[in-house]
Amino acid sequence: MMGCSISIEALTVGYGGIPLVREIDIRLKQGEILTLIGPNGAGKTTVLKSIIRQLTPLGGAVCLRGTRLEQFSDGDLARTVSAVLTQRLKTEMMTCREVAATGRYPYTGRFGRLSARDKRAVEEAMELVGVSELADVDFTKISDGQRQRVMLARAISQEPEILVLDEPTSFLDIRYKLEFLSALQQLSREKGLTVIMSLHEIDLAQRISHKIACIRGDKLDRLGSPEEVFTQGYIRELFHVTDGGCEERTGALELPAPKGSPRVFVLGGNGTGIPVYRRLQREGIPFAAGILWENDLDYPVACLLAAEVVHVRAFAGVGEQEMRRARELIERCSRVICTLKKEETGDWYRAELSELLAYSGEVHRDEKGL
Repeated sequence: MMGCSISIEALTVGYGGIPLVREIDIRLKQGEILTLIGPNGAGKTTVLKSIIRQLTPLGGAVCLRGTRLEQFSDGDLARTVSAVLTQRLKTEMMTCREVAATGRYPYTGRFGRLSARDKRAVEEAMELVGVSELADVDFTKISDGQRQRVMLARAISQEPEILVLDEPTSFLDIRYKLEFLSALQQLSREKGLTVIMSLHEIDLAQRISHKIACIRGDKLDRLGSPEEVFTQGYIRELFHVTDGGCEERTGALELPAPKGSPRVFVLGGNGTGIPVYRRLQREGIPFAAGILWENDLDYPVACLLAAEVVHVRAFAGVGEQEMRRARELIERCSRVICTLKKEETGDWYRAELSELLAYSGEVHRDEKGL
């Protein structure tokens, strides 16, 4: 398996002569992973189908190693590009091994006989995606998640230079999502496999992709590295999010923050406050959080869920202004929850934490759970 470069030049795609996404320009080096993201119906699958020649583009070109896609014979294209799209494969009385083995047909000749090398490629692909134990099972008798993995084995056994995947992690549980994406990453690094796929899981796209392409309206809205694409507020804008929020730096999604003035003050940090924030959100209790540094694990989630966050810049000292605001909020709240132990904080915060805990005890001395 040897990867190759691909360039998408002024590609316009659509159906029945009606453009859906216009003038797409993307260039990928060998071994890069590109992920398409965007709302449902934005045209991601249409772009993928046009790249693999399942749909005829309305304009522009797709070039592999500088050669336009339409110049490839069917056989050459099958040995170069492999795809797993969302449509179901219709099989009759085929085992999972037989389905995976259809990926070798570009190499088998007229009678479709598998050589020892073909069989080895199929077994390796099935092992890679964790379906070896299903080899002799009827393909129609397995779950959707298992079918998805068998189809991925089929695509990988084809030993393509470019792998095109439409929502490949659909139906997969956490274990197999991570195992499959790890395998993709390994193939891109070690074999130079070039991957183009669509994903709904923003956090996974952020972690695996060299480049992200955002489809919005009738255009490619953004293209770049995850760091370039996932800027503050962009995901809400791209997906028209009106309820809840997304923390672009981590891909974390949160449900809407409780409305109203804070009734609880959470003294947290180092990731210890997050479970409390989410419990209060589930119970519909508005809360305030602090005092948090802007590089603290709690801070992004607090910004999405808390009515107010008392915070300071990363590595800065806690000033009197922050202490005063924290005391004001504590006075207004009916309860204070501290998720930190003093021994877990640095010397620079122990004095402030002790002071706020003492102040909380004075204000809420009859409250339990401090």
